[in-house]
Amino acid sequence: MNRRRVVITGMGAVTPIGNNVNDFWASLIEGRSGSGRLTRFDATDFSSQVAAEVKDFNPDEFIDPKESRRMDYFVKYAMASAEQAMKQANLDLEAVNLDRAGVLIGSGIGGIETIEKQKEALDAKGPRRISPFLIPMLIVNMASGMVSMRFNFRGPNSCVVTACATGNHAIGDAARLIQLNQADVMLAGGSEGAITPLGFGGFCALRALSTYNDEPETASRPFDKTRNGFVMGEGAGVVVLEELEAAKKRCATIFAEVAGYGMTADAFHVTMPEPEGRGAQGAMRLAIEDAGLNPDEIDYINAHGTSTEYNDKTESYAIKQVFNSHAKKAAISSTKSMTGHLLGAAGAVECIACAKALETGVVPPTINYHEPDPDCDLDYTPNTAKELPIKTAMSNSFGFGGHNAVLVLKKFEG
Repeated sequence: MNRRRVVITGMGAVTPIGNNVNDFWASLIEGRSGSGRLTRFDATDFSSQVAAEVKDFNPDEFIDPKESRRMDYFVKYAMASAEQAMKQANLDLEAVNLDRAGVLIGSGIGGIETIEKQKEALDAKGPRRISPFLIPMLIVNMASGMVSMRFNFRGPNSCVVTACATGNHAIGDAARLIQLNQADVMLAGGSEGAITPLGFGGFCALRALSTYNDEPETASRPFDKTRNGFVMGEGAGVVVLEELEAAKKRCATIFAEVAGYGMTADAFHVTMPEPEGRGAQGAMRLAIEDAGLNPDEIDYINAHGTSTEYNDKTESYAIKQVFNSHAKKAAISSTKSMTGHLLGAAGAVECIACAKALETGVVPPTINYHEPDPDCDLDYTPNTAKELPIKTAMSNSFGFGGHNAVLVLKKFEG
């Protein structure tokens, strides 16, 4: 049986550098940093005081205000991104078999803000003051649940929780459902809203965050020798996936084809990558093979590139092992240098960046790259975007727990 092909026909995003895809992409191409001094709470006593916060986001533009009050921010970001993606896809819901339309939106952490606020209410006023919406607000599957209710999508509905690999897993798994003829349309992606005292403090305790507190805009420095941790971000990315023939039949705009997907485990450590990146290598190879390509046919790699010491050098080594001599020729960048690390939303937002790169023929830069690291010796598109007629793009996502998820997108040409 021929495998059904899957394409992206709509995209939506809420990010630290733009609350829609057009603004997000313009910021990437300009090399604009979304990092700054943390404003959400007083971070004076925290080792890191830098974050990439979503700015000027008004959920009332996308969600009924009464409903919005009963949602954690990770759900609000997902709802806003899904609305944007559906609007761009221009799907006629009366013509869609809603029993074969589904949602797969994940989150790495879920409703931690809700947990913190309700714990405060419990401590101050006792159990009678706990909100009856506590559980529906905090559980990770509620982003998928609320989006499915919004569009009456009654097909496959699930969520993925694989830390920083969540977004890529969600899109890859959703594409599989369409390929296997279990769905025709899927809304897929990731969302995160965990910049809270407890969430932020937990990453500080891990010593994972950048401590360039006096240089917040340049704190995220993927592949640069002076990097000392990632910048915590927030937001969401959601895409509309459709079966190719159905998309063509309705004359949909096709932004990219989801051609390959690979996932593996490091089976090594809760936070550290396996030193030689064996899991990362395996996921890249699987995705390339699934796309029917050879490694030297990958034009652009959107790297996981977190700005942490071990991740960046391990990923660089893994790329060299998979691509051999082509590793020096492929264009690579880490858009986390601008967005910060969106955790469970990272892969989805970076998949959108790959689709835009294919559409426009522009590779976004890795900003704040000034001092080369001998362990990271590839072309990371330093500081300035470049035009490149790319036909294939790969998105890498590697998460705590050793979860690896890689997507390969192709430019759709007829």
